[in-house]
Amino acid sequence: MPEFKELSKDVERILYSEEVIETMIRRLGAEITESYREDVKKHKLILIGVLKGSFIFMADLIRHVELPCEVLFLRASSYGGGTFTSGKVNLSMLPEKDVLKDADILLIEDILDSGKTLERLSEVFRDCGAHSVKICTMLDKPARRVAAVQSDFCGFEVEDEFLVGYGLDYNETYRNLPYIGVLKREIYS
Repeated sequence: MPEFKELSKDVERILYSEEVIETMIRRLGAEITESYREDVKKHKLILIGVLKGSFIFMADLIRHVELPCEVLFLRASSYGGGTFTSGKVNLSMLPEKDVLKDADILLIEDILDSGKTLERLSEVFRDCGAHSVKICTMLDKPARRVAAVQSDFCGFEVEDEFLVGYGLDYNETYRNLPYIGVLKREIYS
């Protein structure tokens, strides 16, 4: 097991260990499976990962969703290189409209904070004729919420701290840490 000494020196403390994250993912997989068990008989289930932050979380999560499902990805960003949302949501790599029509869409996101990105994506997919749109987030940070959005499936609710690891980054670094930790303030301020 790698120690990640170079990256870990910038982490103030570990918030969630690999083992705790694995337990959370198994729980979410079971919740999602149970929630969609009857719906998959009538509607196609599509899990859509919001890149880049969700890729590790989603890869582990889908192995615990015990239902037929499609997997797609898109890019959405409202941060750029900063630590606060710009308020403007940039979308790319959106799936074709006909793929989404009458499907149950489950958006997979690393963290729900302002809610602007997930609010925009939910609108886009409803406008495309999706049967339903739900949200699964690894982390929920309600202190930063400005949009009327909430997770249907949530891993952990977290305080307003800058988190890295397990897909979460600061300036495209720290995603590969196997845990979720609090980044030292002097790194990003």
